[in-house]
Amino acid sequence: MLQLDTVHTFETPEGVDLSLRVAGPLPRALAWVLDTLIRYTVLFVLSMVLLPLAELGVGTFLIMLFLMEWFYPVLFEVTRGTTPGKKAMGLAVVHDNGTPIGWPASLIRNLLRVIDFFPVLYGLGLLSMLINRQSKRLGDLAAGTLVVYAEAARRADTTIDAEARTLPVPLAVEEQRALLDFAERSSKLAPGRVEELAEIISTERGPAAVQTVLGYARWLGNGR
Repeated sequence: MLQLDTVHTFETPEGVDLSLRVAGPLPRALAWVLDTLIRYTVLFVLSMVLLPLAELGVGTFLIMLFLMEWFYPVLFEVTRGTTPGKKAMGLAVVHDNGTPIGWPASLIRNLLRVIDFFPVLYGLGLLSMLINRQSKRLGDLAAGTLVVYAEAARRADTTIDAEARTLPVPLAVEEQRALLDFAERSSKLAPGRVEELAEIISTERGPAAVQTVLGYARWLGNGR
């Protein structure tokens, strides 16, 4: 029996189970159809305006064709976390650890669509999604990304009131999720408890420790 959707669950060092509801092939295919219709509608309008302008118009149209085909999804994924088609289907793209997708991952997953498309109509991509429990096409496997339902992605999109700070050392996926979890819950905890938790991570003390840890979380939340 075909499993259309599944749940990606992992545990933070605090023992908290976090889940992302992964989208299966059907909603992703419908989102792709919607995005394709949007792209080609825009290109049709541009062709009516530009092609009559001789060589300059043709050259401009070819540039727009290239940008719409390859960078339309990248721009929307990085700035909004989802393309218009995915948004209509309630989907979003995130890193494997649930953090918002960044430029490198989005570029990788979208440039590799040409491989997923083989031999026809995303044949390899569909096969990859069917045999992978997280419904990843080849581009997702290479980029370390997931397509999930948007309500699961909002958790990692919490507004963090702190200046972004680069992590001093690499963190495991579970540790990154723990930082984001701390940032989301910090406003609901007593200030003393927040400082106590922050001091476990930071070498600083008091409010300075809180700002440092929140800064790390914001850096993660911005997709690096």
